[in-house]
Amino acid sequence: MLRSSLARNSAPLRTLSRSVMRGQGAGARYTGPAKMVTKISDLNATQVAAVLELAHKMKANPKDYYDALPNETLLMLFEKPSLRTRVSLETGMTELGGHAISYMIGDSPLGKKETYGDTGACLSRYVAAITARVTSREQIAGLTATADVPVVNALDDWAHPMQILADMQTIEEKFGSLKGVKMAYLGDIRNNVTYDLMRGGALMGYTVAVAGPQGAQFELEDGVVAECEALAAASGGKIEVCKTAAEAVANADIVYTDSWQSYGIKQTEERISQLMPFQVTEAVMAQAKPSAIFMNCLPAMRGEEQTAGVIDGPQSVVFDQAENRLHAQKALLYLLITRQI
Repeated sequence: MLRSSLARNSAPLRTLSRSVMRGQGAGARYTGPAKMVTKISDLNATQVAAVLELAHKMKANPKDYYDALPNETLLMLFEKPSLRTRVSLETGMTELGGHAISYMIGDSPLGKKETYGDTGACLSRYVAAITARVTSREQIAGLTATADVPVVNALDDWAHPMQILADMQTIEEKFGSLKGVKMAYLGDIRNNVTYDLMRGGALMGYTVAVAGPQGAQFELEDGVVAECEALAAASGGKIEVCKTAAEAVANADIVYTDSWQSYGIKQTEERISQLMPFQVTEAVMAQAKPSAIFMNCLPAMRGEEQTAGVIDGPQSVVFDQAENRLHAQKALLYLLITRQI
């Protein structure tokens, strides 16, 4: 009886589409190509605006979206330590009615016994979206090359798009709009956050001025400035590479810094001494606009990239930034999974 039943049903099984075989939890209800977000400029200005508009709505009325992604699963790959990324993504998927799985690459053969390409193809059969917090852009490229569900870079050595969306949401909350504002970034400018802050400003039409030490280890990578200049030409934004902190923060609405202890970079006394002229102090903040805000994507080291008086002072919005990781990521994932961007 069982053999006969299987025989009768074998033909329909062979004709099931790949998306149906994956099941609802892997995006079967949504059609269209999957968007890959490896850097903030993989989104266009209209798409970024849509994410931010929805993020504000989700923050104001979270209960309205409690069943926005029922039974959908996000797979989070982690090679690097995480606090804000993991907790905000897990919480966000739960609040949208879905589920998130945290997979630690250190516990797996990924990148050794199994390629990132095979991993992307395999995971696409199980889940609705993938985020990856890894060491290099090559790992992200491997995933996106074969995945047919959305893949979001949750941090590599090239970009940090989820952070930039949260930053933009915070700026809109404080100033009402991104247009016309000036952001000054001080510190190590050869890093993922700096690159995506520059791309974000160029894409959305505001000014980003960066300043850091001289020398090969601190130079912007080839192609970053050229990409940003091309984006700025279309948006009216502006990118400035400055030699001093004073030059960068003059007339700034936002003063931004990031940890000097980047992953994979050995912190030495020489490196700290080179970065100290770009520490954000109360005196530096005084050179920006009186209404300026201070931002740091965290974690932060008081006494290094900024003083305690700055990060714990009245101009600091670092915990608003951290909170907005939740709302901006919820909006991004919803729009990606439902194929609205």
